[in-house]
Amino acid sequence: MQSIETSRRELLWNFGGGLGGIALASLLNRDGVSGSDRGVRNVASANRGAVHELQFPAQAKRVVQFFMAGAASHLDLFDYKPELIQRNGQPWDPGEKVELFQNGHGATLASPWTWKQFGECGKHLSEVAAPLGDVVDEMAFVHNMIGRTGVHSTATLLQATGFQTPGFPGMGAWISYGLGSSNENLPTFVVLPDHRGFPSNGQKNWDSGFLPASHQGTIIRPGAANPIDDLFPARSDLVTALGEKSGLELLTDLNRRHAHSRPGDSRLEARIASYELAARMQIAAPEAMSITGEPKHILDMYGLTDRREFPQEINDLEETDIFGRKCLIARRLLERGVRFIQIWSGCDNGFPRRNWDSHEDISRDHGPLSLGMARGAAALIRDLKQRGMLDETIIHWTTEFGRMPCAQGGKGRDHNPFVFTNWLAGGGIQGGTTFGPSDEWGYKPLDRETPTEVYDIHATILRQLGIDHTKLTFRHNGIDRRLTDVHGHVLKAIVS
Repeated sequence: MQSIETSRRELLWNFGGGLGGIALASLLNRDGVSGSDRGVRNVASANRGAVHELQFPAQAKRVVQFFMAGAASHLDLFDYKPELIQRNGQPWDPGEKVELFQNGHGATLASPWTWKQFGECGKHLSEVAAPLGDVVDEMAFVHNMIGRTGVHSTATLLQATGFQTPGFPGMGAWISYGLGSSNENLPTFVVLPDHRGFPSNGQKNWDSGFLPASHQGTIIRPGAANPIDDLFPARSDLVTALGEKSGLELLTDLNRRHAHSRPGDSRLEARIASYELAARMQIAAPEAMSITGEPKHILDMYGLTDRREFPQEINDLEETDIFGRKCLIARRLLERGVRFIQIWSGCDNGFPRRNWDSHEDISRDHGPLSLGMARGAAALIRDLKQRGMLDETIIHWTTEFGRMPCAQGGKGRDHNPFVFTNWLAGGGIQGGTTFGPSDEWGYKPLDRETPTEVYDIHATILRQLGIDHTKLTFRHNGIDRRLTDVHGHVLKAIVS
């Protein structure tokens, strides 16, 4: 029997590593495994979520998080600084020792783009963020965000999980754990990565950590030939219908033996749940991912095109099409009950730049990326509003840190973990507001005693979902862990 159990583990952890195109749900029903079995019962319980009674009236039901990998420059998108324009090219001296990631202490560097006021709130946006001007009155900007490191990997983890080290659940995993699923046929937490690859840390950014594995993010790649890995069997002469059926029957039998001998094993329950979900997704996912029925004016609003050949260098047409496609798919998934969607722009470092890490040339990298992001994000906000969904959907824009007010190499900017920008919209967020200004340079918070940290953003999002961030906990290694660690305050100034 021990050898059988070892083989089962190898099958599960190696063969079943992805979602798997394994219709286990139908097999369980056919083989007479009822809902009274421990594994099935616990899976159903997980779908309901750990929070059985909300601590506050919920203003939102779902979340979309935009994450700009590589560190988007607040000074070139959202945080207007006349001082940089006036002193452009002059020596930059903030009157204190400057701490830099590289050797980027050049002259004062104004944004290469012009700025204009938008909306009734009169918010300044640069020309590459201007598409957001149509919805700026729905948005709340937080300009005094601070990080704790200027290293991409640890800073990305901090913004994604609330911790600088791997092994902690992402915000989407916490929300999945707390609120559970609202559609049993689709994942609760979906990740739409950059088409060029993963960001720093890869899947650790959306891992479930010590939470049950069923709460980790499910990767979907809109527009790809195979958007969801392993959802359907590979087309191969080596895999026959009979062979697949026999393999599934064997796997089901091994699962049942293991479940009965080891009740309460969350890894197995999560894996069984993923197989059941995969079976249901084989029907639900293709419909959710198909945009063929979307009217032309919606496709145009998101900037989608039939064009499939783009210039080799980074360009705004391609960025608009790809980011807009992810935003449209996100809307369709939200409509079908997906609770948390994380949309990435930019991947891990390489050259030419494939992300927002513009050490060499802000115009070259930020221009196309920002226009693509702004067009897609604005379209999603407008679309959700016209469908009556924005009031119950929080949209959160973030990045791992900001960039410096001085030049690096003449046209680029170095890392700035001392201040950067986030913005939120929908879900009870007070639109048309600006909170927590940075100083005249955009170097550090204007009020250095009361900056905003990621814990405050996370606490605010949970509050809008009806959850007290201090009470959503999970016991791990003798500690009641939570998304906000021992920190976090709700940003009452930006919620209605």
